[in-house]
Amino acid sequence: MFRFNLVVLLLLSNMVLGDYPRSILFVGNSYFYYNDSMHNHVEELMKESFRDANIVTKSSTIGGSRLHNHDIDHLLVPENLQRNEQVDMVIMQGGSGEVLNKSSRKKFIKTAVEYSLKARQKGVIPALFMTHAYLENDYRFEPNLIQKIEQTYFQAGAESGALVIPVGSAYERAYAKNNQIKLHHPDGTHPGMLGTYLGACVIFAFITNKSPIGLSYNYLDRVSKKDRLFLQQIAWEVYLEYN
Repeated sequence: MFRFNLVVLLLLSNMVLGDYPRSILFVGNSYFYYNDSMHNHVEELMKESFRDANIVTKSSTIGGSRLHNHDIDHLLVPENLQRNEQVDMVIMQGGSGEVLNKSSRKKFIKTAVEYSLKARQKGVIPALFMTHAYLENDYRFEPNLIQKIEQTYFQAGAESGALVIPVGSAYERAYAKNNQIKLHHPDGTHPGMLGTYLGACVIFAFITNKSPIGLSYNYLDRVSKKDRLFLQQIAWEVYLEYN
């Protein structure tokens, strides 16, 4: 597996005031905005962990979109996000179908390289949110799809210098350890509440280099203590695998 690019490590180490991004922009589609939106959950985890009320997250999502559908130049202008200062990090998510064939994979990787360069030119750390595989009840399901997903995202990360956040890999690990857990929405493609919570924990671990294990945030008691601790553990195991 590809490890973090040196450019990303240098950007992370030189971040103002230290060890974690205080402002993050999420760019993606319904995989982000389901379940009260991924950015809100990441923000809550970070505020609890760092006791920093100044942490802020923003989200720009288009249902069914692919990465190239987003106007990254527009989004990297602070005023367009109702901000006075540039964000520290942008987390970009491709469309789930972008991994299905060679041409769409090539387009996604090319876009990731282009958008990551534009982010770095603005002093913003680029990251890629790896999507999860479909369940069998989705018409696009195929066995071992996670292999295409991982290959695509890690190649995109290697070529773009972006931090890869392997949420899709975390889904696989969680299902392998507990095949009764419900990470997906019943439609077989979107994340369920537990899938979104797992994704938030993986993001937290990879952008802060801290374990989420023990954090109490449970989205107004919608995530049980048992599920919360299990998903936090999975997120940290995946972090340790790639670091």
